[in-house]
Amino acid sequence: MKTSCEKLQSRLLALHRANLDLMKDISLDTLLERIVTVAKEQAEAEYAALGLLDEDGNLIDFISVGFSDKQMSQLTQKPQGKGLLGALMDTKEPIRVSNLSADPRSVGFPKHHPPMRSFLGVPILAANYQLGQIYLTNKVGGEDFSEEDEQIIQMLAGYAAAAIQNARVYGNLRERDIALTQRSEDLSFLNNIASVLVPTQGLDDIVHKTLALVMDYLNVEAGEIFLLDEESKTLRLILHRGEAAEAFWTRSRFKVGEGFVGIVAQDNKTLISKELPQDMRYLRPAVIDAGFKQLVCLPLTSGDKMIGVLGTAKRGDDPFDERNVELLTAIGNWAGLAIDNSRLYTDAQRLAVLEERNRIGMDMHDGVIQSVFGVGLGLENVRHLIDENPNAAKEGVKVAIDGLNQAIRDLRTYILDLRPGQLGEENLLVGIRRLLTEYRVNTLSEAMLTGKEKETALLSKNQALIFFHICQEALANTAKHAKAKRVSVNLWTTSERVLMEIQDNGKGFSLDKMSMTLGHGLSNMHTRIRNAGGEVEIISEQGEGTTILAWLPLE
Repeated sequence: MKTSCEKLQSRLLALHRANLDLMKDISLDTLLERIVTVAKEQAEAEYAALGLLDEDGNLIDFISVGFSDKQMSQLTQKPQGKGLLGALMDTKEPIRVSNLSADPRSVGFPKHHPPMRSFLGVPILAANYQLGQIYLTNKVGGEDFSEEDEQIIQMLAGYAAAAIQNARVYGNLRERDIALTQRSEDLSFLNNIASVLVPTQGLDDIVHKTLALVMDYLNVEAGEIFLLDEESKTLRLILHRGEAAEAFWTRSRFKVGEGFVGIVAQDNKTLISKELPQDMRYLRPAVIDAGFKQLVCLPLTSGDKMIGVLGTAKRGDDPFDERNVELLTAIGNWAGLAIDNSRLYTDAQRLAVLEERNRIGMDMHDGVIQSVFGVGLGLENVRHLIDENPNAAKEGVKVAIDGLNQAIRDLRTYILDLRPGQLGEENLLVGIRRLLTEYRVNTLSEAMLTGKEKETALLSKNQALIFFHICQEALANTAKHAKAKRVSVNLWTTSERVLMEIQDNGKGFSLDKMSMTLGHGLSNMHTRIRNAGGEVEIISEQGEGTTILAWLPLE
């Protein structure tokens, strides 16, 4: 019996409205259930279902409506895509059957499956491949599904194909957006790691900041760092941070290749344990008792060089995914490089100190000691002239006195540099006046100071000490190298900073040829001022004197 024109028109209008609703739904899960519900209503079926296929044609999802909660609880076996379901997956045409049990393609129903007789299956097609299928069973009223039912569901399948593709495109875009957002957060985090882990901070600061940043970003409750002693090939625990157990392991040292930590160092690969009680040797029972469930250990490397191992533990069940492992690997590279650079930086500082001491020793030997030796030789000659030529002897004594005075001034210059006076409780201007007085005594040169105490009073104690040390080192360098006749120190403030200018009219030097290695006065100036947020500028030319301008922000 054919459906009347009025009823067909009503069904088409309802289908059009349903299509509009489908196109609004961008969530694939709710969309599939809506499609099944519309198909059930349009074909007046007791049961309806939708099977969704992946790109390889495998059944990945199966949504059904019409089943009671009891029926669903009894159906323990999911559809496998066999029988008529499988036949529909291999065709582009609808399948309409009056009696399922009589069709040779039917393989029967599992236990507790409700009885089904009439069947209508329509493939959901997109271009030349299937997205899925719509299944309808048991036409209400005991009739068979009609040709009009088939046409209506085919139209719905066309609408469903467009809606499913749109939902998948949206889902892919959303996943990409989430991935890009996560990647941006990861890159920002790595940038923070790179900016924070600078060699000048020292090893302790680097390992503390590394562990704190990793634990905060990954939202884990505990972490620790082992560093490798290259000579003994032993990994030593240097830091544990976090809740509960004071350390993960019963030992604080592991040989390379020994235990979980040693294996990470030996293989240079990140290892993850998701079942701590089962696969961990040397693990402290307190870690399990505290509720920790997962642990990840990653190598800290600098190029091909093994530096140590970083471990983190968490209580949650969410696994460390591939993104976490990639991020941890990058962190391990950054942290390992920073630790290695910190060690090299420390070694460079020690070497610079040794070089500076050697230079001073040579300067004193070639300068002061040779001068005293020369005075001694001169006095030997004077002894022979006392009786023969008293006037010449007197002149020799005068020359010896001048030589000894110069040696004393040179010694004072070295003492000024090697044993710098402290500012103590003095005002900055008072302290600088004292430095200039010592400078005048040592060099017999002019030294002037300009500045107001009310302006320098705005400086903190630490800032005043920094300016004091910079002035002290500048005067020491001038006394030793510049041969200046006049030095001036000027202090003044602006609304945002305090400035100090030190000028001399000495012989100057070439900035391009000046070594800025650590341990020398110029490098000390830069280090002190930059650590406090300021800057120093040095202007000098051969024969034109030197100007040093330093500033610090007002706190």
